[in-house]
Amino acid sequence: MTTSRFDDISIDALREAGSVKWSNFPGKIGAFIAEMDFGTAAPITEALHAAVDVGAFGYLPPALIDRMARSCAQWSRSRYGWDVPPAAIRPVPDVVAAFSAAIQYFTRPGSPVILPTPAYMPFLTVPGELGRDIIQVPMLKTDGRWRYDLDALDAAFAAGGHLLVVCNPHNPIGRVLTPDEMTAISEIVHRHDGRVFADEIHGPLTYPGHRHVPYASISETAAAHTITATSASKAWNLPGMKSAQVIFTNEADLEKWSQVGGYVEYAAANLGLAATIAAYSCGEPWLDEVLAYLDGNRAYLSRLLAEHLPQVRYDPPEGTYLAWLDCRDLALDEPPAQFFADKADVVMTEGLLCGDAGTGFARFNFATPRPIMRLAVEQMAKALAER
Repeated sequence: MTTSRFDDISIDALREAGSVKWSNFPGKIGAFIAEMDFGTAAPITEALHAAVDVGAFGYLPPALIDRMARSCAQWSRSRYGWDVPPAAIRPVPDVVAAFSAAIQYFTRPGSPVILPTPAYMPFLTVPGELGRDIIQVPMLKTDGRWRYDLDALDAAFAAGGHLLVVCNPHNPIGRVLTPDEMTAISEIVHRHDGRVFADEIHGPLTYPGHRHVPYASISETAAAHTITATSASKAWNLPGMKSAQVIFTNEADLEKWSQVGGYVEYAAANLGLAATIAAYSCGEPWLDEVLAYLDGNRAYLSRLLAEHLPQVRYDPPEGTYLAWLDCRDLALDEPPAQFFADKADVVMTEGLLCGDAGTGFARFNFATPRPIMRLAVEQMAKALAER
């Protein structure tokens, strides 16, 4: 495996930068929250310095929103072949805010949210905060690949569910859905007059052999029932910048948003939009370099686990920089993430936080320099041997 400038980033330098990943658990290796350890693209930092120099600290101006929307539309067109009018792209602070708004404004009052699991952790908490139940639909693993349980989705809609969460690429299991898979899902949604919240924040992060196709782009039927949320935050490492996009492909939804979405939009940040514009417009070369490194990391993790932790099962993800580690064969007396945090000083996301289907799993963030990833796996193996 060839060396990279990313290999030279040290733990000390990451701790000094002070991100949540490296400051919340002093002395431990951070592999939990979805931040990368590679900084960001130079055009983004240049755009942020320019915005600071002109004092872009006021309320969010329409001109900046328009520039963001046009840059996002151009990115979607060039990267995914999805032609979205800029007027249909609106700013929100993050995908969770978009999810909350989708539940409040675009679903039947009181209807449950249908959530394929394992799932991104806030998707399991936000509905309850809004007085909604969740119908968990565990994903199936067939022929070595995770898939949506279509019969269970159909039953969940029949039981009163209205909004289905489609996370693609999927956090935490890393699946990149095919158009045929999404078409099958859309037919079920349409049959029940349901809605879809499409979380596509990891869309730019796919590996060779896999291509992100936006759910709303597969058909007019899917477009009519979908609200899409995306952001530059994962691909360009900007999670604290408070800038995401909600994309409307139903004119009635966009009209309603014009009436109810104002306060959600105002929570987005000027500097975040400046960073987003730079990412979508000028950040592709940096992203392609990072993707090549991450592609190497997902393969390297396979070798590390085979050598040091052969009992841990792992399918290299098709997208994202998150590894879904099956630790059930370790026969631990405690949840795996807790064991490895306490005994190996490696902090991962506990699988149970991703739903009942996550029991015995842990989510490992491999967007880190390879020497650090190797150290993490070695410490995990040592802790297991000393158990």
